Amino acid sequence: MGCGKLFFTLVVALSTALITYNIIISAKASLKQDFPGPSSSSSFSSSTNLHSSFYQDPIIKMPTDLPSSSSAAKKTKRLFHTAVTASDSVYNTWQCRVMYYWFKKQKSMPNSEMGGFTRILHSGKPDKFMDEIPTFVAQPLPSGMDQGYIVLNRPWAFVQWLRQANIEEDYILMSEPDHILVKPIPNLSRDGLGAAFPFFYIEPKKYEAVLRKFFPKEKGPITNIDPIGNSPVIVAKDSLKKIAPTWMNVSLAMKKDPETDKAFGWVLEMYAYAVASAFHGVGNILYKEFMIQPPWDTEIGKAYIIHYTYGCDYDLQGRLTYGKIGEWRFDKRSYDNSWPPRNLSMPPPGVPESVVTLVKMVNEATANIPNWGS
Repeated sequence: MGCGKLFFTLVVALSTALITYNIIISAKASLKQDFPGPSSSSSFSSSTNLHSSFYQDPIIKMPTDLPSSSSAAKKTKRLFHTAVTASDSVYNTWQCRVMYYWFKKQKSMPNSEMGGFTRILHSGKPDKFMDEIPTFVAQPLPSGMDQGYIVLNRPWAFVQWLRQANIEEDYILMSEPDHILVKPIPNLSRDGLGAAFPFFYIEPKKYEAVLRKFFPKEKGPITNIDPIGNSPVIVAKDSLKKIAPTWMNVSLAMKKDPETDKAFGWVLEMYAYAVASAFHGVGNILYKEFMIQPPWDTEIGKAYIIHYTYGCDYDLQGRLTYGKIGEWRFDKRSYDNSWPPRNLSMPPPGVPESVVTLVKMVNEATANIPNWGS
């Protein structure tokens, strides 16, 4: 019996060592991919050092001849795992609960390719919603490293999750708490390409001089950088495992560079993902209909996601009063420290379909989620 226990212990130890070794070998980039502590800061002490380390990063080349999908492949479901990063704030938590409610409803629809779901909680400790929402607890960046830009925790949280979690699906949808799924999402990626929403304010060509600090000319034209952020994006899991550490390190490097920080502001981390994806040769199919953003997008159309990042302000005649608090309004920032009440008031007549649908869906979720507001 004692020998059996000893043998079992040795097998576990050897297996753990082998797995650790394979992770290190498979991620053999000169970019530091361990915990981003103070010792990693020297890697970004100058743009020269940053470029020289990038040159050795592994590259996945874009396919030159895209193979056509067979009819059998079209019938095979390519499930993707939905991942959402969040803090433990009230603001993020209520959005995650609404988001997960609609995820479950859309996943249950016929022919859905939606697989599992994970809230990546980068607070470093569990919260009381672990049983309601499938959750992976990630460690936040060391104190002060985000410089007040909390979004920098997102790429680091993804790095931890991709390394430590058992993700069954071969594809990942990176989503956000303020996304509401209006219908089942198919796997829009194909042929080694990701699928992403194009943001009008991500303009690589306009900022070429700045971006060349992180994407040198040897890597190709600046147009290789797609006008995307990290969300919504559907991408192969193996590709994201290569992209994520680079995304993390580019984000930190951009934040440390005053010129880049000033140029990109709150969308800095989005540029960092676009750079990291291009750096690893992972292009993206751009889907304008991936999501809509009320109040600017007025109809649902063929969209899969409502992104309620902007405030919706209207007068009682249904006219938009953006920039001025309306007589009727829905703005997620009104609930940064408190839960939205159940049964929010509906917008007045004349308000666009997209806003009406948003409020209806929030109301349905809050009416059906147990213990709402606690």
